[in-house]
Amino acid sequence: MLEVKKLFVSYLGGPIIRDVSFKVEEGQIVSIVGSNGAGKSTILKTVSGLLRAISGEILFCGERIDTLPAFQITAQGISHIPEGRKIFGKLTVLDNLLVGAHTRQSKPEIEQSLEEVYKLFPILEERKYQSGETLSGGEQQMLAIARGLMSKPKLMMLDEPSLGLMPSLSVKVIEVLKRISSQGTTILLVEQKVRDALELADRAYILQTGTIVLEGPGSDLLKSDMIRKAYLGM
Repeated sequence: MLEVKKLFVSYLGGPIIRDVSFKVEEGQIVSIVGSNGAGKSTILKTVSGLLRAISGEILFCGERIDTLPAFQITAQGISHIPEGRKIFGKLTVLDNLLVGAHTRQSKPEIEQSLEEVYKLFPILEERKYQSGETLSGGEQQMLAIARGLMSKPKLMMLDEPSLGLMPSLSVKVIEVLKRISSQGTTILLVEQKVRDALELADRAYILQTGTIVLEGPGSDLLKSDMIRKAYLGM
């Protein structure tokens, strides 16, 4: 579904991503893990068109998208849930969700999507007329994910969805991602919590200082001595 080829990205004059290549197959959960500052978020921003690569190609469903503006990439079927949630605090929960459906024209389909996200996140229906800023951190993360689902994406990219959440809420986020995947949405996950990301992933890539240094099935990488020493403290 997604293929990134030999991607180079610079930011503020310095190289951030160096010769990065990876694939996301339809129906998979793929994780990109690494320490803070490794370049994980930069990859997602480049895929979604918020940043431009110096060189390389990004293909989505066989078509190049790296020359398209961000709004067209969204319309192609890619949803990006950014780090820090980035909800619209002054808007109601409902209006935040409707913003997520801006690429869609059919009102019945939008109403159906609202029903689906309310089923996934019942608390959002209870609070649909509250402003986003009145929600707890966990509820705001659920709203950010739900807003991303409103565009009916083929591929959902999530940047550090567990950031700043209590462990119990992080577990809930993982369960939600499993449910979204089981309903047919392909997921590309960027996460610092390496164990959670690898346990969840069909395939994973380890990123260090802008370069992929290891890849494979998530279950295999959990057994890697390098991963156990560098990231799991074992």
